[in-house]
Amino acid sequence: MTHQPTEVYRIFGAEMSPYSVKVRSYLRYKGIPHQWILRSAETEADFTRHAKLPIIPLVVAPDEVPMQDSTPIIDALELVFPEPSVHPSDVLTSFISALIEEFGDEWGNKWMFHYRWAGELDQRASAGRIARMVAPKAADADVARLAEKIRARMVERLAYVGSNEANAPEIEQGFVEMLDLLERHLALRPYLFGGRPAYGDFGLWGQFYELWTDPTAGALIEGRAPHVLAWIQRMLWPRGEGAFELWPELSLTLMPILTRQVGALFMPWSLANEQAIKHNRDTFSVQLGDVVWTQKPQKYHARSLAMLRSKYAFLHDRSRLDVVLEEIGCLAGLQPQAT
Repeated sequence: MTHQPTEVYRIFGAEMSPYSVKVRSYLRYKGIPHQWILRSAETEADFTRHAKLPIIPLVVAPDEVPMQDSTPIIDALELVFPEPSVHPSDVLTSFISALIEEFGDEWGNKWMFHYRWAGELDQRASAGRIARMVAPKAADADVARLAEKIRARMVERLAYVGSNEANAPEIEQGFVEMLDLLERHLALRPYLFGGRPAYGDFGLWGQFYELWTDPTAGALIEGRAPHVLAWIQRMLWPRGEGAFELWPELSLTLMPILTRQVGALFMPWSLANEQAIKHNRDTFSVQLGDVVWTQKPQKYHARSLAMLRSKYAFLHDRSRLDVVLEEIGCLAGLQPQAT
């Protein structure tokens, strides 16, 4: 039986936060009563009272229990609100959806952050939007000064996601390739896994929504991927339009994404990042196709990769799934790692 609360969940977030809009889209799809609260100077005291970490989104349940980190938030709410499920019943398809959710959160964020903060046009557009969001009643001169501070701070953080002069061509070529692969896949269905949104939709969509709202990436999406654009807009208020598809049909256009993006780029990067953290290195390099990718380690991703491995280990019959994971180059990375 579906739990029907009479009380409201509160979500502290921001329109320019991919993880905030990801959770908001999920709440909308599930029909969970909620209040969207912009994290700002006016709401900071309430945010601080509940937040364990200074990150958004923060979801506060009706019983005042706080939840942070978009993936665990969705996992927790899915237990309370099981219908309509965002997990296909097929073990293979369901885990591939979880893999894409992780890929969106961690690799898709590289595209988003790079396009938003690497070029001057996008820097100025984004810093201005954030400044007006944070200080909606401020005078123009004050907004301009705040925007410059935001711009300087965010540009400094580009290195955190691996955006630098050497990696920029790989990020941009990878995004355009993904856009074209996704366009072919979504030409045949409204959502990634068929007629209704899956777990993977929310993780990938949060990044694509933000990319669409920025000048350079938004022009790429609108200029070459009309079906991706329709999906981006559909996921703002997602609804079930049919059933999840079966793997043989999905795989025709999903396997190229999994092989060329998830297996060839994301998984080797994930494992190299994990090793760098394990050995306390300041930077790491990894061969991705024809290029060498170098960046500082991302500590959070090692934890989220461990969570994905736990989900894999929990599955009982992995026989069909393992065949696909082996083919796309992800099986070894999801199995228990040598210490």
